[in-house]
Amino acid sequence: MSGHGEKFSRKQDQAVTALLTCSSIIEAAVQCGVAKWTLRRWLKQDPFQAAYRKARRQVVQHAITRLQQATGKAVETLCAAMRDAEAPASARVSAARAILETAIKTVELEDLEQRIIALEARAQEVWR
Repeated sequence: MSGHGEKFSRKQDQAVTALLTCSSIIEAAVQCGVAKWTLRRWLKQDPFQAAYRKARRQVVQHAITRLQQATGKAVETLCAAMRDAEAPASARVSAARAILETAIKTVELEDLEQRIIALEARAQEVWR
């Protein structure tokens, strides 16, 4: 995680990475070779917190991208399960229910988006 600026040491870069991959602060401190108290102190400092938040966002964004890439395959799987005459009825019903629920949620979200857009437009007219 290099490139955090001059205020960051190599150990702090390693600590950010360790915090992302370890299950505890103590484990992260051991992995990057600093005392747990040092790592706890860094976590209270704004530049370190900002770098850690940025790194976490990047990890989450990567995971979201992977989920989005798998969406098509998930829909294919649901459709195939729903059409599979040899599958148990409960599996076909579950797949059909998942498809319908997702479709309904999508319509609801689109409706909400349009309502929000309309409300924002009215609010802007009032403030003019």
